[in-house]
Amino acid sequence: MKQKKNKKNSKKKQNTFFVHKSSYVDKTAVIGEKTKIWYFCHIEANAKIGRECILGQNVYVGKNVVIGNKVKIQNNVSVYEGVTLEDEVFCGPSCVFTNVINPKSHIERKDEFKKTLVKRRATIGANATIVCGNTIGEGAFVGAGAVVTKDVPDYALVVGIPARQIGWCCDCGVKISFVEGTIKAVCSRCGQVYVKENEKVRKESLNN
Repeated sequence: MKQKKNKKNSKKKQNTFFVHKSSYVDKTAVIGEKTKIWYFCHIEANAKIGRECILGQNVYVGKNVVIGNKVKIQNNVSVYEGVTLEDEVFCGPSCVFTNVINPKSHIERKDEFKKTLVKRRATIGANATIVCGNTIGEGAFVGAGAVVTKDVPDYALVVGIPARQIGWCCDCGVKISFVEGTIKAVCSRCGQVYVKENEKVRKESLNN
C-alpha cells in the first residue's frame, strides 16, 4: 500500500505544470509548478523555469537559462543561453535577446557569450532588442521597438534606437514624475512612493 501511495504522489508531482503536446522540453530542464508552456515551444537542456510562468507560442529557452517565478514571455521570443530573467519579468511579443556581441557565421564564439540580466518586475516591450552584456534594472520599462545598448537603471523608462531614458516608471507600469526640487514621487495609480537620490530611484517601502 505504501508503494502505491508513493507512485501516486510522484505522478501528481510530475503533472503540476502544463506543456502543450506540440512543444518539446528537454528531460534535464526544470519547470516550476503551475507554469504553462503553450504551442511550438522548445526548452533546452538544464534550463530552469520557475513557478506560475506563462510561455506563449513559439518561445525558445536556451541551455542553462534561468527564469524566475511568475514570468510572462509572449509569442515569438527566444531567450538565449546567458540570459537570466528574475521574478515577474514581462517579455513582450517578438522582443529579442542576443548573447554574442560580434557574431559571425564562420567563427565559433560559444565561449564568448555575454550575460544579460533582467531584474525583478522589469518590462520589455514588443519588438525591443536587448544587446547582450547589459542589465535591465528592477521595475524598469523598455518601450516597444527600443534597442538597449547599455545598462538600464531601476525604474527607468527608456525608448528609441539606441534606447534613451525619458523618465521613471512605477512597478505597476505608470509613469512617475519628480517635481523639481523634491526627491519623492507618488504613483497616481497605486500610491507607491519613490525616492530619487544621486539620479537613482528606489521604493520608499519594499512591502510590495
